[in-house]
Amino acid sequence: MAGDLPILLLAAGQSRRMRGRDKLMEPIAGQPLLRRTAERALAAGIGPLLVTLPPPPHPRYAALTGLDLSAIAVPEAAEGLSASLRRGIEALPLASPAVMILLADLPDLTANDLRIVAQSFDPTSKNMIWRGASAGIPGHPVILSRALFPELQALVGDTGAQPVLRRHAERMTLVPLPETHALCDLDTPEAWAAWRADHPDA
Repeated sequence: MAGDLPILLLAAGQSRRMRGRDKLMEPIAGQPLLRRTAERALAAGIGPLLVTLPPPPHPRYAALTGLDLSAIAVPEAAEGLSASLRRGIEALPLASPAVMILLADLPDLTANDLRIVAQSFDPTSKNMIWRGASAGIPGHPVILSRALFPELQALVGDTGAQPVLRRHAERMTLVPLPETHALCDLDTPEAWAAWRADHPDA
């Protein structure tokens, strides 16, 4: 499916738990986390990259300058993840068989991790969800079949796709990823400090 599976990178959140800092603009190896995640998504070669963002002007737009992606402003970004999902699904190419949902604050996910999950996707399967997992624990990224798009567009609040994932848990395939790649997210200053302590070169 290389080249046919769009990636929807959700980056419109407000970093509420960072106490005034923007987690997606935190530097790793000299570049913002958001740009690093977007570059890895593009390097995976899976399909077009769409990125949801807060309404402009916002520093996150400059962080993505020069990258081959579609930026999608989310006027109702304060609502939470569901608003980003609705706007992102609306913007997908009409022929998309599914979408890979990628959160922007997962620093350990690699381009190869994304390819591994993408290669598990089978549009002929009875399954509707393919989800990265570490040590058997479901995480990210998540591929959702086109059949679920109407449910994604009906979401409200800050729950993201969790209600859809729970509703169709019996039609989910877990895809093993290395170490804690599928689970490690950086939502707080404390999480960032711990991660940097474990990654002194970052």
